[in-house]
Amino acid sequence: MNRDGHEDHPLIGQLVRDIASGTEGILQAVVHDALPTHTGQARSVRLAYIRPTGGGVELTTSVDNLQPLRTP
Repeated sequence: MNRDGHEDHPLIGQLVRDIASGTEGILQAVVHDALPTHTGQARSVRLAYIRPTGGGVELTTSVDNLQPLRTP
């Protein structure tokens, strides 16, 4: 992991699918972030940023939701 919280993930720059939303796009980054829980304590999560192939706003999802895709 870099100092800025970015992870050197092997799928960065590759075509992936977010299995939660079905969105397909290019994985732009994986970052570690601290999100508050219902108790107010922070929990560390790994977020993946995906740029949709059709354009638009990047979306975030759990790294566990990434499915690598092969280009046709």
